[in-house]
Amino acid sequence: MKKVFEHAWILTMDDDFTQIRDGWLLVNGKNIEAMGEGLYPGECDERIDARGGILLPGFINTHCHASMIPFRTMGDDCPDRLRRFLFPLENKAMTRELVYLGALYGIAEMLLAGVTTFVDMYYFEDEVVRACKKMGMRGYLGETIIGQSTCDSPGKPYGGFEIAKEILQQYYNDDLIHPILAPHGTTTCDEAALRRAHDMAVQYGALMTLHVSEMDYEMKHFADMGHTPLSYMDSIGTVSPHLLAAHCIHVTPEDAERLARNGASVAHCIASNTKAGKGVAPVKALLEANVPVGLGTDGPSSGNTLNLFDQMRLFANFHKNENRDRSLFPARDIVALATRGGAKALHAEREIGMLKPGMRADMVLVSIEGANMFPTYNPYSALVYCANTSNVDVVMASGEIRVRGGRLTRTDLPGLRARLAMQMKPFMESAAEYADII
Repeated sequence: MKKVFEHAWILTMDDDFTQIRDGWLLVNGKNIEAMGEGLYPGECDERIDARGGILLPGFINTHCHASMIPFRTMGDDCPDRLRRFLFPLENKAMTRELVYLGALYGIAEMLLAGVTTFVDMYYFEDEVVRACKKMGMRGYLGETIIGQSTCDSPGKPYGGFEIAKEILQQYYNDDLIHPILAPHGTTTCDEAALRRAHDMAVQYGALMTLHVSEMDYEMKHFADMGHTPLSYMDSIGTVSPHLLAAHCIHVTPEDAERLARNGASVAHCIASNTKAGKGVAPVKALLEANVPVGLGTDGPSSGNTLNLFDQMRLFANFHKNENRDRSLFPARDIVALATRGGAKALHAEREIGMLKPGMRADMVLVSIEGANMFPTYNPYSALVYCANTSNVDVVMASGEIRVRGGRLTRTDLPGLRARLAMQMKPFMESAAEYADII
């Protein structure tokens, strides 16, 4: 089936940042077939009038925990909440059905924000797979591997390995589902577990993602050993092209060089990092060292939203301020991080992250008709400094329209919210135990 966008302000995000001010883009099946100026001269099954809106590649969320929707607005200002109530509450109250419904809701939120690919780490990850399939969302999905009892592996540290292996074997070479390895972090997994996860990533040609150089206590732990977290990982052979290191707030210049030398990538989560007072990752130094960097939202309890409009704006504000340089990271480069930068970090730049013939038809049409988008002289500036999720008009993933007119096409959002709220009742009863914290 052929669909064509017309009267679109096309941002290809190619090497030359090619724009077509009033153009058309033809989708045939799952892929982009052609694009050009003016009106599409041929026949097609559906014409979509972009009304001058900005058409660009779908955003890529390189780090999140989508199913943590039930935790949103819970203990936002609580120090050390991971250990004080997140881990305990997850073990007590997180269920398979709650993960599934939370993933459906999280994916819905991302689609409404123009996100067409995401990287996820959580428990019952096979349910996140199920949610992705239902929603038609591209997911890089990893079962959390951690050295403690969990909600889906009670009394069994590192039980996530078994679940991860099942997902890897079942969805190897799937079109939408990209299984990955997801050891939780450098201090929550021992050396043997990190090595095993990396070996499995190599075996299956998959990514391995984990939290790295994020916490102050993590940095002290490795400093006492004469290491940084990344120098330690390098010493045990787990820094490689398979590694997608999340956060990397406290990386040193030597760490940046180490990541680049070994072909590893970084998922940068500016909203959750700054909200928690953890610091600002040295993205300028990482990019100067040629380390691929994508943007991530973190979970909805850490960064509170799952959209990259927030990340782009916060990225601009914090990095310009941190470096005392208004000219640093022009809007065009920030949009690139949210699209082709994420694709490069996932080693998927031949498939997603740009608009050109042969690429997957993953794209978002951002309307410029809203009050906050007038006037639009520079489309990149409008996306970074003006736009929000209310401006998202159409979202296409693998050639299928998932959002039209700002509404989901495959999901009844109010109905989904009601189902999730009902499923959350036991969870909220358990959460009452932590009322003084949250």
